[in-house]
Amino acid sequence: MKDISADSFKVTKSISLKEIPTSIDLEASEKKKEKELNKLREKLSEHQDIMYAHNKYSVLICLQGMDTAGKDSLIREVFKEFNPRGVVVHSFKTPSKLELQHDFLWRHVIALPQRGKYGVFNRTHYENVLVTRVHPEYILGENIPGINSVDDITFDFWEKRFEQINNFEKQISDNGTIIFKFFLHLGKEEQRQRLLRRLNKAKHNWKFSPGDLKERERWDDYQKCYEEAINKTSKEHAPWYIIPSDNKEAARVLVAQIIYNEMQKIKDIEEPKLENNIMENIEMYKKILSKEEN
Repeated sequence: MKDISADSFKVTKSISLKEIPTSIDLEASEKKKEKELNKLREKLSEHQDIMYAHNKYSVLICLQGMDTAGKDSLIREVFKEFNPRGVVVHSFKTPSKLELQHDFLWRHVIALPQRGKYGVFNRTHYENVLVTRVHPEYILGENIPGINSVDDITFDFWEKRFEQINNFEKQISDNGTIIFKFFLHLGKEEQRQRLLRRLNKAKHNWKFSPGDLKERERWDDYQKCYEEAINKTSKEHAPWYIIPSDNKEAARVLVAQIIYNEMQKIKDIEEPKLENNIMENIEMYKKILSKEEN
């Protein structure tokens, strides 16, 4: 299988999505990719167990992408070997009435993972500079002072949101949250094929909504907004990775490999050692428990 380097997918300079391919050849069969993914998720699970015991870091996985990009299935396949106590998934949909009574980051802050755990955001705080930018009328529902009409939502408004997002991510990073942001880069034709499959397979009909077609009409607008959001918020402490996603199996392997490779660079995550006075009496504790057998 082709070697996977996180740096090949990390955004470290200004990018143009049109110039980045939506497919990749990992030089492996589907069976080999599945085998590789099995190995990676077992390694990730073992490492998360150690991180849980270590109890100093948490990991936040942010997944963004157009409809049908494969976010749900990626979560299921990459994290399926994790101990349930070790990973919590949050799918952020249209804000509720309660959530709209707070600032746009509030519902994401309260969903952040505890130390020792992974948190996966299926759609993220970036919806607030993506969907709302394509549909600025949604901002009016937030009831923000000074925003009384769409005309009040200026360039400076979005610049401030990017700044707030960057500050939020810097703050949680400084306090022990390791951040991975993955944009599942899907081709427009591949999305068309996936939407058709949803319609052609009865068991997948429930996934389809006519609204998917309306949003598809705004494809170019979304690509522009994604591109700007990625360029303005990919930082060393919270990098974006652009994952070619026309092939779901390849995308899963890439995400799993990048997470594992980058987590291996954090050298102070290790299982806690017992205190010396406990270690010195290990044999005595064994004898005490062994006597209980009689």
